[in-house]
Amino acid sequence: MIQANLLGVLGTQEIIIILVIVLLLFGGRKIPELMRGLGRGVREFNDAKNNVRKEIEDNVNSVNETKTPS
Repeated sequence: MIQANLLGVLGTQEIIIILVIVLLLFGGRKIPELMRGLGRGVREFNDAKNNVRKEIEDNVNSVNETKTPS
């Protein structure tokens, strides 16, 4: 929700200015390396999030199975 609001505030000109500043700060050669690192970080975050979700669902299912009379 916050992300959608932030993107709504930033227009095309602001995004272009931010990209130019990033290009000037890090240079053209460093940006792909930074993006790979960012991609790895996002992937690790999503993997951890999915693992936590799966553990919670497994625990809920096991509790429901023990409560359900056979």
